[in-house]
Amino acid sequence: MKRERLEWLADNPFYTKRFAFFVGRRCRVSTIKDVAEELHLDWDSVKTLEKQYMGAQLRRVGTPAPRAIGIDEISIRKGHTYRIVVSDLDRMRPIWFGGKDRSEASMDEFFAWLGPKKCRRIQLAVMDMWKPFRNSTKRHALQANILFDKFHIMRHLGDALDTVRKREYARVSGNDRRFIKGQKYTLLSHRENLTLDGRRALKQLLAANKRLNTAYLLKESFGQLWDYRREGWARRFFENWRAALKWQRLKPYEEFAKLIERHWDGIAAYCRAENKVALGFVEGLNNKVRVLQRRAYGLRDEEYLRLKILTCMLPAL
Repeated sequence: MKRERLEWLADNPFYTKRFAFFVGRRCRVSTIKDVAEELHLDWDSVKTLEKQYMGAQLRRVGTPAPRAIGIDEISIRKGHTYRIVVSDLDRMRPIWFGGKDRSEASMDEFFAWLGPKKCRRIQLAVMDMWKPFRNSTKRHALQANILFDKFHIMRHLGDALDTVRKREYARVSGNDRRFIKGQKYTLLSHRENLTLDGRRALKQLLAANKRLNTAYLLKESFGQLWDYRREGWARRFFENWRAALKWQRLKPYEEFAKLIERHWDGIAAYCRAENKVALGFVEGLNNKVRVLQRRAYGLRDEEYLRLKILTCMLPAL
């Protein structure tokens, strides 16, 4: 008995490809449960049709050969369970999801998947300051410039500011504490993003505590480092910023300055014109992945999560 293959049938022979792609498009903006209820289908059937749709999306875009890549890790469940996501920063889309953790061996899996020829095409790799990512990239794409992500660096500075806030709360007493308590996110947010009440609270806090005022101003000014087009000017700015720490008794900031000094090459690389890429994309993708996980109340099927991440920036079929 010979079974004929019909091109217009989906992998599930009860549905056509056209219907499978319709289900896939609906699942881009809705949960599987909502689509199943809307179309009067079984939950597993909707998920299977969506996976077929996402597979077709990936086949259409083909195998990437990126010039600039962004590397980040995401947590897929509690207990420090991580997977690595690599993005093509020129085409603004994720291209690889995998690994068993955020180790050097897991990062090596990406370069093995890409192949030696395409690894030699990589000119820029944007990442956080995690050493295993850096070591793996240097070994497989020696010609690539390594650039440390601005948002991860600023997060370290935000942590330093919060440490100063906690120490000031412990140091002062009585009425002075009421200006500091509960103001963590007021201090960490950009002023333009604060509400009117938030700006008032910030003004009161900075007027009441001189050390926090100094720490806040130093934090706000540090972002200028990425505006320079010449490494020499960027270096002069950093030296002046570090000199401003003298006699301020801001130990967490001094530790942060040492961190910047150790990783200076990966920060100064952004001054070169060929390395000017959208640094916010990797962080934005991370936020998008968290939305996908939250919408699904946690994804237990890792292959389904992989497909969702790799297709989240692709055009609909």
